[in-house]
Amino acid sequence: MRMTRLILAVVFLLSAGAASFAASASADALHVHVQLVAPVADVNPGGTRQIGLYFKLEPGWHVYWKNAGDSGEPPRIKWTLPGGVTAGPLQFPAPKRLPLGPLMDYGYEDEVLYPIDVRVSDSVGAGTVPLDAHVDWLVCREVCIPGKTELQTSLQVVLITTADAGANPGDKEIWTRLSNRLPEPPPTALKAGFQPTPTGFRLTVITGQKEAEASFFPADQNILDNPAPQKLTPTAKGFTLDLKKDANLTANPAALSGVLELSGGRAYEFGAAAGPPAAPIPVAESANAPSTASSTTSASTAVPASPATPGLVRIVALAFLGGVILNLMPCVFPVLFLKGLALVQSGAEERRRLRTHGLVYTAGILVSFWVLVAALLALRGAGARLGWGFQFQSPVFLSLMAGLLFFLGLSLAGQFEIGLSLTSAGGTLAAKQGYTGSFFTGVLAVIIATPCTAPFMGAAIGYALAQPAAITFAVFTALALGLAVPYTLLTLQPAWTRMLPRPGAWMEVVRHAVSVPIFLTVIWLAWVLANTYGATVLAALLLGFLLIAIAGWFLGRWPAKRWSTVIAALILIAVAGWNVLVPRAVVIPGFSSDKVLTLGLDPGSSWQRWSQDTVSRYLSQGRPVFVDFTASWCLSCQVNERVALTKPEVMKGFADAHVVLLKADWTQHDDAITDTLAKLGRSGVPVYALYVPGEAQPRLLPEVLTPGIVTDALNKLPRAATQPTVASSNRQ
Repeated sequence: MRMTRLILAVVFLLSAGAASFAASASADALHVHVQLVAPVADVNPGGTRQIGLYFKLEPGWHVYWKNAGDSGEPPRIKWTLPGGVTAGPLQFPAPKRLPLGPLMDYGYEDEVLYPIDVRVSDSVGAGTVPLDAHVDWLVCREVCIPGKTELQTSLQVVLITTADAGANPGDKEIWTRLSNRLPEPPPTALKAGFQPTPTGFRLTVITGQKEAEASFFPADQNILDNPAPQKLTPTAKGFTLDLKKDANLTANPAALSGVLELSGGRAYEFGAAAGPPAAPIPVAESANAPSTASSTTSASTAVPASPATPGLVRIVALAFLGGVILNLMPCVFPVLFLKGLALVQSGAEERRRLRTHGLVYTAGILVSFWVLVAALLALRGAGARLGWGFQFQSPVFLSLMAGLLFFLGLSLAGQFEIGLSLTSAGGTLAAKQGYTGSFFTGVLAVIIATPCTAPFMGAAIGYALAQPAAITFAVFTALALGLAVPYTLLTLQPAWTRMLPRPGAWMEVVRHAVSVPIFLTVIWLAWVLANTYGATVLAALLLGFLLIAIAGWFLGRWPAKRWSTVIAALILIAVAGWNVLVPRAVVIPGFSSDKVLTLGLDPGSSWQRWSQDTVSRYLSQGRPVFVDFTASWCLSCQVNERVALTKPEVMKGFADAHVVLLKADWTQHDDAITDTLAKLGRSGVPVYALYVPGEAQPRLLPEVLTPGIVTDALNKLPRAATQPTVASSNRQ
């Protein structure tokens, strides 16, 4: 009893301490002090107050501007606010150029204040309004350290306020010292324009006086070569600034937007149009201005488009070819085998019906692709960053798909017959049932195919997801038609089915054999769940398999009995609910990526965990970096690893070239990996990127690897890149 009281007392104290910490307006983390600053705490109903997110940094460390430059990311803030209270996005002061080896970052050292507008509606009554914020940041020097904390401050809603009402002297001092560093709108006398040059752009600015200092910070990451020096040429009434364009820029922009810093602390946010100097374009109308974040998050740069923008016709052709080749991927093999078996059974059908089956199968694929791309576009419009195969990052989806395939496998193995089975041997299905089977086989083919990115397909999908909705639908439609065309051609030309073997007793044996790849797919899905989400979710899945087997026993023991079908259906509904509830209860609340077993990172492995800052750090030391963007649910990734990346000659090539090996595990959704894939022009895995010191963009290898492809890429590395300096080697 005494021990119980002691434990309860300790828990109470810890809870009180946690509550106290959660309610704090400031927090100290590695190399940084973070604080919510509220210089004036009183506000009228219907009024607006400014607060700020303040960072105090240790010497040499920095945080980032809204365009972080070549590496890094800006702070993010997510609010939990009472009804009637809204918070605007972070506002970014004028940044500094922060060189880091061959790279250039944009950010702040020592200290910085990001102002935020908070508005209280007329409906809010007098009293205290709590402002709770979840803050994420990245603080960097030679290395980068992510941080996060929960902060809270408050405003006091009153009917009458005075200038100093509710002022916090410490907060007011910080605000007075730092809040005036935001870039201003350009003065009316300022005129600007730019002209393309062979290597970049010449920005001409007229201010009315000779300018001796000027720096331009682009709002878009993909316009300028950030580390390149900006050559200033003063003129009688202003200056010209020669800017080097990004090596991957394929078309000149209509405008250059960003922040222009001049001598004396002057900083202006504006956009310059192509042509002679004229009145600046308002930033909101500039072609390169970053999108405004929602009221609950910080402003951030939009996901950049693909570095290369091929023509639409070429991309559509690549998508179609990728869809055809997708039929050969290991993910799709079980479904295609089922369709081949169904073709044999349908070989004697009349020509019109056979063709209709092919068209219905194609319709199933098309509709599935359209639904999936509509979901992607809707999520993209809502601010989510997702890629191809994103549904395989959901434990609920993995559990449901494994259960569906296990049920299908039991039917193929002979435990029972299902009315919509494409392997039924008697042709007893009604026309509606048969067409329904063809349609949903197309649906199943798409669902199973999405974790694989066939050759030629990655660039097409990456391009499509960065384009307007009409282009996205066109590219995905071409991909769907490519996936459907082999089977559809057979149904449109029934004479070709004569090459298929005649139906007979052998079909029952083949049907049972087809269950083997189905069960292998189930094992793969179970492995993905166990590897990613742990033993509890796996145990729940196995219990679901047992219940599915019991449902199959009822269907097989009493076939065509209504009561047995009802019992089996109830069991299957319970299994579906079980597979939804358990992963959500076990995985989603409080899940941490630290619990994930990252692919290939066993003790003693040559591979390290990927981050963009790790890439930047090794490049600054003169080391080439090879990044394997992979996922446990991607069978193509696993095949490439076994066939090429783990071969002794390939590992020796990496070692001889002093290449750092990084693995970016996308098994679970990761915003950083998703953003990096988008910058590379991809939206799915596998992707293999070879970063070379001194080169702005990595060299991308094909999606299907052989040892020769990898070693050839290593042999093409510059000799200087494969011989890191002594200092760099000693640091390792």
